[in-house]
Amino acid sequence: MISTDLAPPPLAVAITGASGAIYGLELLRALRGLGRPAHLILSRAGRLTLDLETKGGVAEALALAGTVHAEDDLAAPLASGSFPLAGMVIAPCSIKTLSAVAMSFNHNLIVRAADVCLKEARKLVLMVRETPLHAGHLELMLKAARLGAVILPPMPAFYHHPTSLEDIVAQGVGKVLDQFGVAHQLFARWQGPQGMPA
Repeated sequence: MISTDLAPPPLAVAITGASGAIYGLELLRALRGLGRPAHLILSRAGRLTLDLETKGGVAEALALAGTVHAEDDLAAPLASGSFPLAGMVIAPCSIKTLSAVAMSFNHNLIVRAADVCLKEARKLVLMVRETPLHAGHLELMLKAARLGAVILPPMPAFYHHPTSLEDIVAQGVGKVLDQFGVAHQLFARWQGPQGMPA
């Protein structure tokens, strides 16, 4: 039977244990607000970081997701290229997860789903969160980029004059959504010096 569903395929969002869990949480919130609730995978360390760094924690992330998959469920739909996805975001992406993605070490569903995106030529965005970076980190990012991943660390811009932490996070989330052509109004775009806030 041929599907007649014209809705855009969903995005997958993974939250790993690096600091910056707020980026994954706010991405889930933005996607739900845009009518595109995501498939969510939380690593065990990601669960800890969510509860440590955000007010809503794991409970809020689970409530914002459209579908939740267990980290160790390698039989989940996301593990197959036949399952339609618009792509995947790992936000934040720990160095451990970056290493596994770069080496195609598919030991859990996060890395397997990421590997599926790469092999199917779907967009994979890695919000790598670490500083400072040594040569090994940079080599892993280069390897992942050569495989097709987009390396998008949460690096704030200031031309839109953010006045809160929420403004900074929203700009990072907006940059992720831009990678997938998802329209949003999360931050003021550069309009030239005359078009920006004073």
